[in-house]
Amino acid sequence: MTAQGRRILSALGPEHRDRLLAFARGVSLPAGLRLFEEGGAADRFWIIRTGIVVLDVHEPGRGALVVETLGEGELLGWSWLFEPYCWHLGARTRSDVEAYEFDAHRVRAAIDEDPAFGLAVTRSVAGVAIGRRLRAARTRLLDLYGPPGSRTAAAGGEAP
Repeated sequence: MTAQGRRILSALGPEHRDRLLAFARGVSLPAGLRLFEEGGAADRFWIIRTGIVVLDVHEPGRGALVVETLGEGELLGWSWLFEPYCWHLGARTRSDVEAYEFDAHRVRAAIDEDPAFGLAVTRSVAGVAIGRRLRAARTRLLDLYGPPGSRTAAAGGEAP
C-alpha cells in the first residue's frame, strides 16, 4: 500500500474530511510518551501530522513487542469506533509527534446523527487502518512464532 493509501484524511471526501477535522485539536507529544495500553479505555484517537508512533503488544516475559510503526498522515487508534471501546494494542511515541487529537465520544455522536458521515468515516477507518493493522500484526506474529519461511508465505510469496 502506498503512503498516500494509508492516510485516513485522503480516504475521505472533502466534506467529510472537513467535518472530521472540525473535531480536532492540535497536540504536541514528546518522544517516549506512552499513549495507551492494551485493554484501556479507547476514548480518543489521533491523526499523526509529524513524527513516529509504535504500536505494540505486551508478551509476558518478553515485554512490549512492536507490531507496527506509524507516521505522517496515519490514523492512530481505531478501537474508539467499535464496542467495547478498549484498545487492542499499546502505543508509544518514538519521536516527538505533532498530531490532531479527537474526542471519540464527540465523533461517535456525529457519526450517529449523520449516517453519510458515519459511513464515510467507518469505511475509511476500516479500509485504511483496520485491514492494514491486522495484516501487520499477523506478519509480526509469524515472524515471532512461525516456522522458518512463514513470513515470506504470509506476504504472498513462496516459502523457500
